[in-house]
Amino acid sequence: MKKKFMILLFILSAYVVNAQAFSGKGDVKFQVGANFQQNGTGIMGSLDYGLGENISIGVASTYLLGVKEAFDITSGTANLPEFRDRFDIKARFNANLGNVINVDDKLDVYPGLYLSTKNFGGHLGGRYLFTTGFGVFTELNVPLAKYKTGGLSDAEILHNQFSVNAGAVFNL
Repeated sequence: MKKKFMILLFILSAYVVNAQAFSGKGDVKFQVGANFQQNGTGIMGSLDYGLGENISIGVASTYLLGVKEAFDITSGTANLPEFRDRFDIKARFNANLGNVINVDDKLDVYPGLYLSTKNFGGHLGGRYLFTTGFGVFTELNVPLAKYKTGGLSDAEILHNQFSVNAGAVFNL
């Protein structure tokens, strides 16, 4: 009985805690998760810092782990991606619209722009905080301008295409 009571208390406490997805100036969010794109999957992390009521800046990075399966290594002509092809880092700007669109305080929707080592692009993300310190997020990323145009090699296409990030967010 005591165990059931403790579980019930834990579940109810998650609903009582006032979690706010974005609290404005000085708010710091750390996100870690998976990156999914054509011909590669990997890990990603980001850190965002609130500059104002609805504006944040940050940095994000991705490293692709599963790319060998996407390249034809049986023909012997494949150029497997090197570290510089697998890694990308971005400076980012977000417009945090959770309180503007007046949905749940625990939900933040943030469109934004980024400048990376591979391209210039945009993203649309959303995060939901279950407690004041923990939640989940997802982001859709699309490059708007690539640094190299024309014929990109298979390795150069990595990080230069539509991608999806999903994972956990922590309030620091």
